[in-house]
This record gives sequence, structure tokens and C-alpha cells, in this order.
Amino acid sequence: MKYVNLLKLVGDEPVFGSAILKTRGISTRELRQQLVRWVKAGRLIQLRRSVYMPGAPFRKVEPHPFVVANRLKKASYVSLQSALSFHGLIPESVPAVTSVSTGRPEYLATPMGSFLFRHVKRAMFHGFRAVEVAPSQSAFVALPEKALLDLIHLTPRADSGGYLEELRLENLARLDRPLLLEMARASGSPKLIRASRRLERMARGEGFAGP
Repeated sequence: MKYVNLLKLVGDEPVFGSAILKTRGISTRELRQQLVRWVKAGRLIQLRRSVYMPGAPFRKVEPHPFVVANRLKKASYVSLQSALSFHGLIPESVPAVTSVSTGRPEYLATPMGSFLFRHVKRAMFHGFRAVEVAPSQSAFVALPEKALLDLIHLTPRADSGGYLEELRLENLARLDRPLLLEMARASGSPKLIRASRRLERMARGEGFAGP
């Protein structure tokens, strides 16, 4: 395969998996060798095994970090502090993009930044949607309510008023409080139910006190 044909095949996809090339009549060995040559020549950037993006002079679109995160690990969505920052609920930017999946936990340092994947059980893998994160780019991102619950679920003692205060949450009026409580109850976790009640009081301006 010629490189120009690869670019035509990839189109406007900023990040792609090598699996899309395997239907082009090329043996797996030949494809692997060609990919290695393109990476060495700077025509491709390898983000992880079987995941690539065109080199800077050749790519049509600069990939949003959330799009990269989705491509690095299938069946994952951006959540926790990354999603909270995206939704404007915490003030600071987050150095690593954090996602959740039902796969094993993983940390990846790539030329496009750092990516952290946290594990959740299949019953907790919900509460996200495709969101436009850049022009013509969409990624799976947790709803703000689910991002909060994921963070609390994965952080020890995160249902305490002290921890929630340390988050310096902003724009709590954006939260769908009934949805937050519904998700917490559906989880069956007393910890998440307690936290959702605290968050509901916070959204009403009643502070952190109480069970």
C-alpha cells in the first residue's frame, strides 16, 4: 500500500486502528513492516499497539485528547476529573485524560499526552454520551452527574463532606439532581447514595453538613 492510499482510506479520522487496513489484500506481516517503516519515516505516529495517527505534516485534523482517549481503549469513556473540567464543574485543567472502562486499569504516556484508564464493573459502565469536543470530532464523555459518581466510587472516603469541599465544585446548578440521585440509587452503593444527598444539599446552597 502506498502512503497516499492510506491517507485516502483514513480520510478525516485523526486517529485510526490498523485493523481498517487489513481488508486491503495485504498480509499481516507486510502490513506490520509497512507501518514500522512509516513510523520510522515520521509519516505515522504510533500511540499504542495498532493505534496510529498521521505525522504532523500529513494529518488533516489535530485530534482532541478525548478522541485519542476513546481510540486508545475501546469501550471506554472520559470521566472523573477530565469530564468534570470539561463540563465546567471544577476550576482546574487536568494534566492526564482520565477514562473508565470495564478492562484492566492502565496508564499510557503517548506523544499526544498522558492517558489514565480506571476499571469499573460492567454494572457501572453507563451514563455517558457522544459529545462534540471539537469541530467535526466527537467522543464518549460521562454526563456531569456520572463523572462525579465515578470519581466518588473510585476514591476512598470520597463521600465525606471534606473531600467534596476540596473538589471546589462550581456551577452546581448545571447538575440534574434527580438524575444524580437516581444513578446513585441504581448503583446500590450506600457510599454513592450518601454522596449524592450531600451534593444535592450543596447544589441548594445548604453546605456539607449532615449524613
